[in-house]
Amino acid sequence: MYNFLQLVRNENMKIYRRIGTWIMFGIILLIVLVVNILSKAFSDTSTTWQVMSNIETFCYLLITIFTVVVSAESVAGEFSSGTIKLLLIRPWSRSKILLSKYIALLQFALLMSIFMFVCSYVLGLILFGAGGGATASEALGAANDSGPFSYMIQVYLLDYIGLIMIVTFSFMLSTLFRSGGLAIGLSMFIYFFGLIASGLLSMLNYKWVEYLLFLHLNLKQYLASKEIAHGMTIGFSLGVLAGYYIVFVAITWFVFNKRDVAT
Repeated sequence: MYNFLQLVRNENMKIYRRIGTWIMFGIILLIVLVVNILSKAFSDTSTTWQVMSNIETFCYLLITIFTVVVSAESVAGEFSSGTIKLLLIRPWSRSKILLSKYIALLQFALLMSIFMFVCSYVLGLILFGAGGGATASEALGAANDSGPFSYMIQVYLLDYIGLIMIVTFSFMLSTLFRSGGLAIGLSMFIYFFGLIASGLLSMLNYKWVEYLLFLHLNLKQYLASKEIAHGMTIGFSLGVLAGYYIVFVAITWFVFNKRDVAT
């Protein structure tokens, strides 16, 4: 167990010793600062919760892009640079090496989400206070009777489930291709094309549309309504995501364990 934790620690060190990783955190912090300051300067009616919601909507997209970049580079980058051989000659199974990389990526996505939440919440309290309404309906105009803080926690948790799927998908592509740049580019193209295509196809009255992956990534929409287009519920969406998750993990594990490093 200790050896495996060391593997995870090593993978985390690879992520956080890159200057690009800290630039990503700096960008998130800068956006939080700018949005809060501009909201304070140009709006007399802004509240902590409204500003947090605006930041979450925009920064979640950025965090998704950042996690795609880090995830897609995780395995493909090791193959393209040749450092994967240094890992495989050590007394660890390929499955443990793969799992350690995956856990480190999930931790990175979680840390970025927590960082964004804490920064926006603390700065919002400093500039706007904790007022704005006793419920999410009063504070944000959302069709939800939870308290605003509880509501934002739910939003971030549901967003993180979507991030897990994106991380897993990008991680799979990273094992399929030896080029980190190709894995990143393909991940980004599929992600954005999938969002656009799914949005258009959701207007069609076909049963198979309900099983498109990208239609189920925005789970926070269920906070306002128990059912969305095509009568889908959060239970159904989680079931679809679980099915895709199993497929992504299975492909990733199979390809990585069968890949010939010498070629």
